[in-house]
Order: sequence, then C-alpha cells, then structure tokens
Amino acid sequence: MQVHRRLVIHVQGYEPHGVTENFERFRREYRRTCELYGLTGEVGAATEMPDGVSGSWDVSTRGDGWQVDTRYRLLRWDDLVRTDLARPPWWKIVQMYRTIGVAVLNGAFGRMLRTNWRFALVTFAPILLITVWLLAGSFVGILCTNLVAALGAPELVAKIVGSVTGVGGFASLLWLSEPISGLLQRCDEAASIDQFVNGKRPDWSQRLDTFAGDVVDTVHAGKADEVVIVGHGFGAVLAINVLGRALARDGALGRHGARVALLTLGASLPVVGFNPEAKGFRNRLRQLASAPDIDWIDVQSRDDLLSFCPFDPIAGHGIALGVERHNPQVVAVRFGDLWDAGSFGLRRWRVSKVHAQFLMANERAGAAYDYALICCGPLDLVTRATKPQQAVAALAGKFEPDPAPGR
Repeated sequence: MQVHRRLVIHVQGYEPHGVTENFERFRREYRRTCELYGLTGEVGAATEMPDGVSGSWDVSTRGDGWQVDTRYRLLRWDDLVRTDLARPPWWKIVQMYRTIGVAVLNGAFGRMLRTNWRFALVTFAPILLITVWLLAGSFVGILCTNLVAALGAPELVAKIVGSVTGVGGFASLLWLSEPISGLLQRCDEAASIDQFVNGKRPDWSQRLDTFAGDVVDTVHAGKADEVVIVGHGFGAVLAINVLGRALARDGALGRHGARVALLTLGASLPVVGFNPEAKGFRNRLRQLASAPDIDWIDVQSRDDLLSFCPFDPIAGHGIALGVERHNPQVVAVRFGDLWDAGSFGLRRWRVSKVHAQFLMANERAGAAYDYALICCGPLDLVTRATKPQQAVAALAGKFEPDPAPGR
C-alpha cells in the first residue's frame, strides 16, 4: 500500500531524555537518510504538549513521484525515569543484588540462559562488575588497615582509616566507570522493572493508561493512511502494554480507517515475560498475537547483545495459539548490511551504540531495514518488512497495487 500520510507513535524506552534530545536525534539521522537516497525533506519544530507526557513534530518527505507527510509523536515518561535515577547509589546496588537473586530463584534467569546465553550474560554483567569493584575496594581497605597498623597506629584508628579508604576506593571505581558502563542506570532499570512486574509501580501503570488514551484519541482524530506504534528496547515492552490497553478501550482500533501496526525494535521481552509473576504481560502478548486488525513486525539482530535474537515472542513465552495466531512477523537484520565495512568492524563491540542502531540512519543504501524510511517512506510497514524489493522500487516511484498487504 502506498502511504501519503503517516502517524508514528514512539513509546520511549527507559531513558532520561526528553523531547529535545529525541527530536535532535531524529532530525540528525533523518537528514543523513535523505542525503543517502537523494530525497528532499523538511522537519518542523518540535512541540511539547502541556500535559508533559507527549511531544510531536511534522516531517514532509519527497522522492521520485511521491510525497509523505508524517506526524511523529513521542510518548514520554522521562520524568519518571529521572525520579528513579535520583535514588541513592546504595539503594540501587542493594536492589540489583535482590533483583538478580530473585530471578535466579524463580527460574527466570536460568530460562534466559538456556534461551539466549549471550543476553543472559550481558544481564548478569552489572552484578559481576559491582562485585569486582566491592572486592577491589575491600582489598584497598585491608591494605590500608595493615599499613597504618604497621606504622604503629592504634588498632581502632587503623580500622577507621581502612574502612574509609575501602569505601572511597569502591566509590571511586564506580564513579569512574559509570560514564562507560552506565552501571547505576542499569541497576535502576532492573529494580524498576521488577517493581512494575510485581505491581509496585502505580505511576507507571497510570502513565501507560494515559498513553493508551492518547493513542486512541490521536488515531481517531488524525487522517493518516497508516499508524505505526514503535517501541525500542524496553520501550517495546511498554508499546505492547500501551497498544493492548488501547485495544481494551476501543476494540475496533485498526478495523476502520488507518491501518495500525506495532513495530518492536531490539526488544528484550523475556526480561519481563519470563518472570512467573508477569501473567498480565503474557496476556498482552496473547492479545496482540491474535488481534486480526493489528499488524506486528518484530525486528531483531544477532549483532545486538542487548536484545533477544533469534526469538519467537509468542512461542518463546510458552503461548500456543495455533490458527488463531496472526502476529508477529519476525524480521532478522544484519547490521553489517547497514554499515560500511570499516564502521562495522569498529562499532560491533560498542554494545550501546549497536543497540541504538535500530533508530539510526544507515550508511549503505538499499538495505531492507531503514528506520527513517519506515517512518517517512512511501510504503506501509508490512510491505517494507516482507517485500524489500518493492520498498526499493517505491523510492523510484514504482508502486505495485497491493491494497491490503499482510492481511
């Protein structure tokens, strides 16, 4: 289906960035995509809504014989994330040990390890690094205690000096490594997800209900040919929740008017779904998997260590639907096809940069996956994902009649 007007609703992941940062990233990467394909594009100014939970900007893209007008809407909860990040470091560390311990005891970690050992080890890395820093700080403290005692100081003084230097050593290692590892933010995210799964985050639930209402109102108020709801990383978990709640409010969503599609990118669904307490989330997966009027594309890459790949979001959670299953269609992406050869060799081990590539511009033209073209290109999401040759031809103004692909 050729698209002339599109609404993109991006459910933000666990990050403290607001509208300005997201807008600047989108505009930078969009311009790179336009240069790569020789397209003409304009990005309007970003607008923040008075409610503080959404922002939007308009994009107009023109190619050979086609034009697409896109409204890009960001559903944000960075205020809640920033509140989480303000919690004291000691709380984050204690909760990280508790969260990992619970995951080991309830079998969630073992299940992740069996399903995708790479992701499980990356998940376990923060607790390992914290333990190493604690041992290093303890070593420094013991060394200083013995040194002060050897100089003739009273035992109590030696112990005080050792304790202070030990804590200082641990804190220094944590502070120096934080800009690279993002260790404390990962502790916050793990603890907050555990709270959410166990029903201890009413602020998250209230915000998701607000998002669901926003989706229903925006879809009905707009005149888009296609609506794409996007979730990246942990944002994929939230996008699934938001769309499920929206369908509970309006069961006809996607049945009339604009096509509605869910796009999950680099998702880590088992972080929530493998928890025995996450029955509500698994019900959302079941709901969307069998929704006949919703299309769901799940994009994965083995190059991304922060997501599950290969993984079936439905069968992988033990959900059996048979002929009732409609979603999702899983699309595998090789980042080597998106980047120049030299860039791929340099970037592939920068875990956070690789994970962010799902939202970035490509360096090579003609790749089947291209986020900016999904948002602003002339073909609908399902056709782009399942018929990449048509997607390339459409950029040159060659469209094949297909009124309802993927239905």
